[in-house]
Parts: sequence; structure tokens; C-alpha cells
Amino acid sequence: MADGEEDFSKLPLPDRFVHKNWKVRKEGYEAATKEFDLAASESDPVVRQFINDASIWKGVVGDSNVAAQQEGLKALCSFLQISGASGCQRTRQITVATIAEKGLPSTRPAVKQNALEALMLYIETDKADPIIEELLPILSHKVPKTIVATLEALTQIYHAYGCKTVEPKPVLKTLPKVYGHADKNVRAKAQELTVEFYRWLKDAMKPLFWGDLKPMQQQDLDKMFEKVKDEPPPKQERLLRSQQAAKEAAAAAPGGGEDEVEEEEEAAIDLEPEFEAVDVFAKIPKDYNERMASSKWKDRKEALDDVHKILDVPRIADGPFDDLVRTFAKSMKDANIMVVITAASCVELLARGLKRGFAKYRSTIMNPIMERLKEKKQTVADALGSALDAVFASSSLAECLEEIVEFLKHKNPQVKLESTRFLVRCLKTIREAPSQAETKTIAEAATKLLTESQAVQRDTGAEVLGTLWKVMGDRMMNAHLDGLDDIRKAKIKEFHDAAEVKAKYKPKAAAPPPKPAAAPASKKPMPGKRPGGVKKPVPAAAAPPPPPVEEPTAPLAPRPTSRPGASKLGAPKSGLARPGGLKKPGSGITAASPRKVVSPPPEEEAAPPPAQPKLGAGRGLAGRPLGKPQTEPAAAAPVVPAPSGISLVERAELEELRAEVERLRRQNEDLRSDRTKLTSQVHELQNQNAQLIEDHTRDVLSIKAKETQLVRARSDYEAAEQTVQNQRREVDRLKRELSRQVRATSPPATDLSEQIYTDSNGGGAGRFGDSGYGSHGLYNRRERFANGPTSPGGEGKENFDRPGSNLGGKLSPRAETDTRSGMSSLSSRGGGRISPADTATSRIGGGQGAAGAESWKRAAEVTQNLKQRIEMMKAKQGIGRPQQ
Repeated sequence: MADGEEDFSKLPLPDRFVHKNWKVRKEGYEAATKEFDLAASESDPVVRQFINDASIWKGVVGDSNVAAQQEGLKALCSFLQISGASGCQRTRQITVATIAEKGLPSTRPAVKQNALEALMLYIETDKADPIIEELLPILSHKVPKTIVATLEALTQIYHAYGCKTVEPKPVLKTLPKVYGHADKNVRAKAQELTVEFYRWLKDAMKPLFWGDLKPMQQQDLDKMFEKVKDEPPPKQERLLRSQQAAKEAAAAAPGGGEDEVEEEEEAAIDLEPEFEAVDVFAKIPKDYNERMASSKWKDRKEALDDVHKILDVPRIADGPFDDLVRTFAKSMKDANIMVVITAASCVELLARGLKRGFAKYRSTIMNPIMERLKEKKQTVADALGSALDAVFASSSLAECLEEIVEFLKHKNPQVKLESTRFLVRCLKTIREAPSQAETKTIAEAATKLLTESQAVQRDTGAEVLGTLWKVMGDRMMNAHLDGLDDIRKAKIKEFHDAAEVKAKYKPKAAAPPPKPAAAPASKKPMPGKRPGGVKKPVPAAAAPPPPPVEEPTAPLAPRPTSRPGASKLGAPKSGLARPGGLKKPGSGITAASPRKVVSPPPEEEAAPPPAQPKLGAGRGLAGRPLGKPQTEPAAAAPVVPAPSGISLVERAELEELRAEVERLRRQNEDLRSDRTKLTSQVHELQNQNAQLIEDHTRDVLSIKAKETQLVRARSDYEAAEQTVQNQRREVDRLKRELSRQVRATSPPATDLSEQIYTDSNGGGAGRFGDSGYGSHGLYNRRERFANGPTSPGGEGKENFDRPGSNLGGKLSPRAETDTRSGMSSLSSRGGGRISPADTATSRIGGGQGAAGAESWKRAAEVTQNLKQRIEMMKAKQGIGRPQQ
């Protein structure tokens, strides 16, 4: 066995890789790893051997023995690190699927880690797209464990390299199928991968797959998104080899490396699905214009609805949509808001479908949409805002800025407000920062909004400045924020902190330095002749000593005449006044050189040398200070010495004037800043004054309202008092009426006294007939005498007396007792016998007495009822008893 093992170690590495003994294969993998680590480059023979024979790696990564597979994957990682792009391209189509099927699902952590590292190295050495293409079919594998491992590997890949390096769209499109898998572990890993996508893409990824998920799955994902929503934006943890090289090169270059890396990190991720363009122009109804010209709004809306259905496609082929856009613009002025909303939706669909191709229609449709922003209904404002956003997406800020700024000055507050909000949305969505001129225009327009009377307008103006501040940075915005007070700055700072923008201003300071560095380097050696020419007159200036000798003669006369006057004008006049003097160069020299020397006595030695060559050299040298007009004729020579002759005193005066101009300029700037501050204070005071006037008006109106309420309350009080008095008089009247009714219903007192008087005298039947009730008894007696028979022996008298006596019983019981006594006396007079007629008469009298008692009871009840009704009326009318 020992001899066999020695033989195995002597075998070449490819033979050991395919040996039937797993231990031999394992040792071969370990030996290959060491060889790859020691190799200098991919051109090493060991490395080239495995690059050329790439098919051998399929058995290595899919080794049936787990221990050998672990070492084989490790050997592959070492091979990929040294082989570079060539080794990656030759082996990835052979190994990636096998790694996903047999390496990632392994139960041994080391195998799983090596398999994942191999996939990472495949991406790092070249690019990620081929690796993702190889992994996507594994998501349809029949073994759930393999799908779970692949999803986990994809999550790690996107976490390490990010969605800006690894294209996310292919994986996002396959997510609905994974979410429909029966295994819960597969769905759980799909959720983890989706959350990783959300960290990079946020809600921009939803259009690709969100609609294919179940509502419950959407709710679960939303809950998971909330946990990572507030996390900072993720950053790429691993770089590709190409990115590493670019970073090293940028680090070596002075300055511009970091900016390039930042630009790569901030590059936009294109998640828009790729759709084929649809030719919608041919599908527009032929009678569309006729229907849009109808006087009925329903016809116009139906026509727009038909066009809306046609335009509702992801991508639209370019075509002549001029007439269609003009009808949309005309619909923005329609009186019916349903027509306006539908037209705005059509504009949005057309702009999103054409993308950049819609830019040529922007000038036609943008103004009508912004004019319609005066509509206060939120549904209309939302539709118009969406249309404006789509139109802006097809163009740029520079193209739209002029129109937007004009609408920020609109007289309608609603139009101004919605235009400001549109500008904020534009600043948040732009990819390129505005230029300095555009920044100044936006800042000035937004600063004016800070002085508006409405708080909403002021807030939107502050939001514009805050968003612009976030885009441009502190250095560019400090100049526009200096004149604002602290309260407004704090408000703008709040919007600055809350703003989310996609563009960042980066000053292009790295580009200018190389240009000036290259230009002067080539030009400096060339003009070496000029300094040489300048040096020649300098020694020549020292040669002529005669001019200083003539200093006391000529200079004193012309000198005082040139100084008090304008030096620039005086010198040319002297030169032009003596054109013939050119024939005498000596005099001209002595007249001009002392001028320069005599004026400043301490600088005599320095002044003459430059003055002499200018005049002594003739007109050519005199023309040199002008520089440009080198080809001027000789006649210009006398004019030129004048400006060159102001080199000392007048140069000092010129410096003083320049200093004065600079001082005045600074004063002017200070005055402008003070004026701006005062203007802002005036606007603020005007706003406060308007607020105070409004408060005063509100207080005056409230006072008047209170006075009106008091007058009404006073009138109501007087009316109530009058009503109470009327009720009192009514109560008094009712009392009098009640007393009158009581007196009318009660029996007269005289009748009662007469009856009592009759009973007390015992007048018998003869007296009773004369009483008040006797008429009734008399009437009965006459009736009896007329109808009834008379009996002998005085029976008729008895029959006459009894009814009268019984009638008296109606008045009082006492009268009844007297009647009975009378009857007893009558019966005694009649011999103690009572006839049947007397018995009947007595019965009639008893019944009449009972009826009289009942009538008394009824009278008492009526009286009691009347009293109760009076009390109830008093209670209803609110008459208190204490007033009685």
C-alpha cells in the first residue's frame, strides 16, 4: 500500500483529479491548491494546463465524496484567483450549475462556504450576468433543498455586489414563480431575497413582480419592508476586478478618483422592463377630431376614453402626434373636469410611452396644463400633476425652467402653489444638478415666495430652497441664503434635511488644472525673443547721458503746464501741436525725458532708463504699449507717449481711483445687501400688518355680532315682560269671570231665608203657597183641583197642603221635619187616618228632596273643577303664587 501511495503522488495532477480513489483525488486537490497559490500569473504552465482542460473541473466541484469535494472547491477558488478572466470564461459554463446542485445544498458548512466563494470569484473576475443566467434555471429544480440553497446564494451575491453591479431584473421576474412553490422554506428564502432587493431598489422594483403576488404575500412583504425602510442606503461590499483597477487608477490620479467612484455608486438602476414599441397612431379612430369637436361633453369624454385605451401600452412607437397633442391641449380648457382629467391621463400615457420622443411636444402641452392648475379639486390637480411629471421626465430642467419660473409669478395663488410643488418634484427627480445660472434663477424665484401672505406659499418656497440646497450643497447656496432671517433659515433647513434627491452638484475643479499647465509650458519657451528685445533697450538707456544735463533748462517750463491739466489730454495735444518737431529728435527727447525725471526727484535714476528707449526708439517702440495695434502707421506715435508718460504721479492717482472704485463697489454691495434685508423686513412687516388688520377686522366683526346678540336679547326680554303682563291681566279677568259664574250657579240667599222663615213660623200649607217656591206648589194644587176629585170631610185640604210641605224639603231637612209634624197634626185632626192620596203626595215630596241634595253636590263639584282649572292655567302661564 505504501508503494501504491508513492505512485499516486507521482501522478500528474489531471490524472489524480480523475482517480477512482477519493483519497487520491483529495490529495491531488490539495496539491493543486498549493501549486495555484505559488503561481505567479495565469501564464504559469500549471494554470494554463487547467485553463485548456476546463472540463476536468466539473468532476472536481461535483465530487461524490464530501471531504474531497471540499478540497476540490477550495482548489477551484485558488485557480480562479490566479487564472483571471480567461479561466473564468472557460470554466463557468461547466461548473456553475454543478456547484448550485451539489455544492450549495451540502450539509457541510465548509463545502457550502467554498461553493459560495467560487460563485463570488466568478463574478469578481469577469461579470455577473453569465452567472445569474446559469443560476436561474436552478430555481425550477425539482428538489426544494436545491432551490433554497440557490436563493440563499443569490441573496448573498446581491448583498455583496449590489443591484448596481448585478442586474436585478432577471431574478425579479422569476420571483412570482418562486412564491408559488409548495415548500414553505422556498417561499421564506424568496422573502429574504425580496427584502434584500428592497434595500437597494425600494418601491421601484414592485412594477416587475408585485402584481403577480397574492394579497397575503404582499401584506407579509410590506411588514418586512417596514423593518428595513429606515436603514441607510446599502453600499457595495465587494468590487469587481475592473472596479478595483479603476479605483487604483483613480487613487493614483490627483483629485478626481473619489468623484468617479461616487458617481459609479450613485448611478441609477434601470428597472424599467424592456417592451416592444407599439404603433398606436394607426389605431386612433378616424372620427376622433369630429367627436372632440362635439358640443356634448360626454361625446368628448368618450373619444378621449377610446384614445386612453389605445395609449395604455408600456412603450409607444414614434409617430406624428402633433394633432393629437393639440387636442389634448385644447381639452385642458374644457369646462367639464372629467374631460380635463381624461385628457391629462392621455398626456401622461403618451409621454411615458414615447419617453424622450415626447420632448418635441412639450412646448405645446406644458403651458395649457399649468394654466389649468387653477382648479382646486384634488382629483384634477393630481391628474395634471402626474401629466406634468411625465412631460418633465421626457425633457430636462433647463428646457422647462423658464416656463416654470414664469408660472411662479402667476396672479392666481392656486396656479402659483401647484407650480411651486411641481418645481420641487422636478428638483427631486433630476439626475444632473442645475448650473449656477439656473440655481440663481430658482433661488431668486423661491426667495420671493417666502414673502407671500399665505403660509402654504411660504412653506413651498422654503421647500424649493431646501431641496435646491440638498442638490447644490452648502458652498453654492450660502450666497442665496445670507439675506434671510434665522426663522426662515431654520424652516429651509428642515426641508433640506427631509429632502431625498438623486442629483448632487460636483464642481468640476479637476478638469481646468491640466489645461493651463499644458498651455504655458509650450508657450513660455517660445516667446524668449521678447524678453531679449526688452533687455536691449535697457543698456541703451544708460548710454545717453546728455538728457540729464538738459534737465534744468527745458523741463521746468512744460512741467507745470502738463500737471494741472488733464495729463492724458495734455500730452497728446503737445505732441500733435508740434508735428514739425519730429525733425529735431534732440529737442523732443529733452522735452519728454525731463518730464519723467523732474516730477519725482528721488526716482530720477530709475525713471529715465525706461523713458529714453520709448522715445529714442521712435514710433515703433512708442506703439508697443498698445500691444495690439502693432501695424498702426507712424502718425500714431505722438499719441501713444501720453498714456505711457503717466507712469508715476498719474499712476498713483489711478491706483487711488481704483481703490476708490473698489471701495465704492464694496459700499454698493453693502447697500444692496442692506436693501435686500430691509426689503425682506418691509415684506415681513407688511405681512404682519395685514395679519393685524385681519385680526382687527375679525375682532370688530365679533364685537358687532355680540352687540347684535345683546339687542336681540333685550328685545326678547321686553317681549317676554309684555307677555307676562298680558297673562296677568288674563288671569285677573278669568278670576272675575269665575266669581261671576259662581254667583250665577249658587241659589239666591233671599229664597233660602224665606224658606227658613216659613218653616220657623209653621205656616202650614196656606203660608207655603205664598213663598218663592209656592208658585210651583200652587201650580200643582191648581192642577190637582182641576184634575183630581175632591173628597168630603176636608180631604181636599190635606191633598193641597202636603205637596207644598214636601216641596219645602228640597230646600232643607229642617223644612222636611216641619212638614212631617204638620202631617202628623193633620192626621190627628182627620181622626188619625191617612188617605192613599196623602201617601202618594208624601212620596213625591221625598223624591224631590233627594234630587235637591244631588244638585247641591253637583254644584260643589263644578266649583271645585273650576278652581282646579284656574290653578292649572296659572301654572301654565307662569304666574307665581307669591304675587297673590
